[in-house]
Amino acid sequence: MSDFVIPPTAIPSLPVAGDSRCFPVRRIYCVGRNYAEHAREMGHDPDREPPFFFSKPADTLLTGGADLPYPPQTTDLHFEAELVVALGGGGTDIAPGDAQGLIWGYATGNDFTRRDLQAVAKKAGRPWDLAKGFDLSAACGLLHPVGETGPLNSGRIALSVDGELRQDSDLSQMIWPVGDVIAHLSQSVRLAAGDLIFTGTPAGVGAVTRGQVVAVEIEGLTPLVTRIL
Repeated sequence: MSDFVIPPTAIPSLPVAGDSRCFPVRRIYCVGRNYAEHAREMGHDPDREPPFFFSKPADTLLTGGADLPYPPQTTDLHFEAELVVALGGGGTDIAPGDAQGLIWGYATGNDFTRRDLQAVAKKAGRPWDLAKGFDLSAACGLLHPVGETGPLNSGRIALSVDGELRQDSDLSQMIWPVGDVIAHLSQSVRLAAGDLIFTGTPAGVGAVTRGQVVAVEIEGLTPLVTRIL
């Protein structure tokens, strides 16, 4: 192996429930507006849009129930509760029926977003990178192997702030189910083991401030709790 001119960074990873080993993370993909009511609250028609995707750097992961320092350059930090799918295999042009066999496991997630930066980028027709891919913006709970959970095609997904319920829906309300999400994404990029997919958020997204505690719950998975500093 070649030497490096500077020390290489550590491989981002997710802790696995009941296992001392971690899941190495290659890339993080996110699905936009995958719940009809959320699409409507953001001013879009869910019946007309195919799925679209954006990404976060792998090293934006926030794990282990760590706190999130309030990020710079925003006064409108939003929460977005999401089911996270971890892939144990990949490929291109994957059929929806074959997608389930590529899933290694699931985790609760929170796609933190600098909404004011996103609004400016949308209005100017610019990329969302700094609105979505800032440091520690991809919060994830413990990863549960699919062999223990079974396919998660339904089940409650909810988010509360300081104990007050803000988002409350069911995974079955996704416009594009997980298998379809994987299939569509694989038409654009080659998916591989180690990829994470945030599968979209229900209606009810909103702002959080310093000192608040955000809790995401998905039926069958370990809750994700994040304190905003």
